[in-house]
Amino acid sequence: MRRPATDQRPVTPPHALLRGHYAHENERPQYVRALFDEAAPHYDWINRMMSLGSGEAYRRLALRRAGLRPGMRLLDIASGTGLVLRPASAIVGPTGLAVGIDPSLGMLRQSPAAQPVLLVQARGESLPLVSSAFDFVSLGYGLRHVADLDALFHECYRVLRPRGRLLVLEFSRPRSRIGLGLTRFYLKSIVPLVTRLVTRSPSAEKIMRYCWDTVEHFVPPETVRETELRAGFVDVEQRGILGALCEFSATKPA
Repeated sequence: MRRPATDQRPVTPPHALLRGHYAHENERPQYVRALFDEAAPHYDWINRMMSLGSGEAYRRLALRRAGLRPGMRLLDIASGTGLVLRPASAIVGPTGLAVGIDPSLGMLRQSPAAQPVLLVQARGESLPLVSSAFDFVSLGYGLRHVADLDALFHECYRVLRPRGRLLVLEFSRPRSRIGLGLTRFYLKSIVPLVTRLVTRSPSAEKIMRYCWDTVEHFVPPETVRETELRAGFVDVEQRGILGALCEFSATKPA
């Protein structure tokens, strides 16, 4: 879905309007922020349950595979409770810098207080940061929740230094009917049910139902790569993981 913006830049939402959650596109940011604010206390537990405890090790491996190294300056967009930011800050170490941004203050408040990082409440589509300030930008499972992929990737490009790296971790819809059916059953039925039974939180259950709806209607990987290229990135690559996860990596040219 694309439409011309006032400055003629394309606008690419990550998915179609989800009328079961909000009635108009301009309601999306407030709806998503409130949803994550309410579910924040349960978010880390939900992620451990969904990944069967393997999520942290996978995120650390993906960051290293994409080129994150000690001493780098890292920005983590849609940082939430720090699921990507924690392993990233451990990799860059005391000689590096790790900054996390998220529009949900409730999620940021769940980040460990002892974590040596800087947290900022902001949206990825409008970063309150200077240009060419970071060596690496990461975004873990939050691409489906932004309003405009083009605006997001233009901001990622702006804040990266030349030869800086971008890594996006995201769910993807399996291409096979069996894979799609199994993923739909797990994310749409099993995960929300278990979440409600364990947490007794309607908000936690609601965020998991929203999660599947965004996955089911997410733009194809080709669209993500196109918006990265349109922003100016090169060496744009896509890596599928178990048919249900995807890594998008790219480089800002010298």
